[in-house]
Amino acid sequence: MTIEWCDRPIHQVATAIETGLVSVREVVDSALARITARDTTLHSFTMLLSEKAQREADRADRQIAAGRYRGPLHGVPLSIKDLIDVAGVPTTAASKASEPATATTDATTVARLRAAGAIIIGKCNLHEFAFGTTGEDSCFGPTHHPLDLARSPGGSSSGSAVSVASGMAFGSIGTDTGGSVRIPSAACGLVGLKPTFGEISCDGVIPLAPSLDHVGPLTRCVADARLLYDTMRDNSSAITSETIPARRILGCPRPFFLERLDTEIRNSFEGALDHLRDAGWTVKDTIVRHAHHSPAVYLHLVLSEAASTHARGLAERSDRYTEEVRLRLELGRYVMGEDYVRAQHGRNVLGHAVDNALDTCNALVLPTLAIPAPRLGTNTIDIAGNPEPLRNTMLRLTQLFNATGHPAISLPCGLTTDGLPCGLQLIGSRNRTEHLLNLAEACEATLANR
Repeated sequence: MTIEWCDRPIHQVATAIETGLVSVREVVDSALARITARDTTLHSFTMLLSEKAQREADRADRQIAAGRYRGPLHGVPLSIKDLIDVAGVPTTAASKASEPATATTDATTVARLRAAGAIIIGKCNLHEFAFGTTGEDSCFGPTHHPLDLARSPGGSSSGSAVSVASGMAFGSIGTDTGGSVRIPSAACGLVGLKPTFGEISCDGVIPLAPSLDHVGPLTRCVADARLLYDTMRDNSSAITSETIPARRILGCPRPFFLERLDTEIRNSFEGALDHLRDAGWTVKDTIVRHAHHSPAVYLHLVLSEAASTHARGLAERSDRYTEEVRLRLELGRYVMGEDYVRAQHGRNVLGHAVDNALDTCNALVLPTLAIPAPRLGTNTIDIAGNPEPLRNTMLRLTQLFNATGHPAISLPCGLTTDGLPCGLQLIGSRNRTEHLLNLAEACEATLANR
């Protein structure tokens, strides 16, 4: 098999496996060869499951030969963020402060993927305990952007994004507490889905802030994201079979969301909107009321819940955390109870505001990330002469929808003059993730002709 299969989407590889054009063992070996060739500099994996993956590949080939093909994930190599349990290996959370006992069972999401025939090829690097946006703070060292080793691929699901963007895995599973699936997907030119809160189980996933945590896929296209979402979601999740109406209407909330963007991100986003309009989409301005309060609401929620989650770790081994993550966790100890209650009220108000903005459109549309992939070591970013902390900038356009639980998906929408990817984000109504995926697939097809 030629190495080119490593750069194909899942649905194409699945067809090749089903028809016998390529064997599962060849697919797995090609992914392992790509990892050997590239990951010494990218640092996207914390551990490889090479021998087990090869044994499972041989078993999958025997099953297919015997007529027991299990569907489009049968034999497809996937990577898993090292915050999610995979039976037989430790879950490190990329931290020396973790207690990485060997997982005895798979996380619910991993078990469902395995039941569909997927092969777990390895576990991926991340920003320590998923509490960061760059992938730099990790006991395994920083993950590097596949297009520029001096840049961050985004985080916290940094290794997951790089493993897919570099052809070392055909899809990956990450977590998203403030944008940690969508941010690295945007930075690396991938599709990243955060479904409606609660649709995909977090059982077997080390928590950060339980009321904000989501599990979601990072893939090369919307069809692959849909496949992984359908495989992982709870059977009780709401499903809709409705199709996208002929008149496709997007609402663009310019106040707050579009006020501070890198010039190239703005140009790419506005160009994408122009192309959608030219293709017959309706894009109209809208407002998410009180959106300017979303950073404060999110901050009080995430800091308080993360400090509670890590209370024992901070008490017993605070010196083992990386400095930046430890400082953020310790800040959470100073969030007063009344501030947390006010943030919960703010969350409800903002949730209703997003619902209201969605009343007259199919989805909201905005950039995913306000800047291109930043250089490693950057702490402050300057946009139009206004400096602000990098973390604030990277979370600004995504964090609200973790607080409200609305489904959100990031799609590639062009490149900067330096060749760095830009991301476009679609936000759908709660419990209508399938509807959002339908819209995203149509948007993806339109932008592909740009």
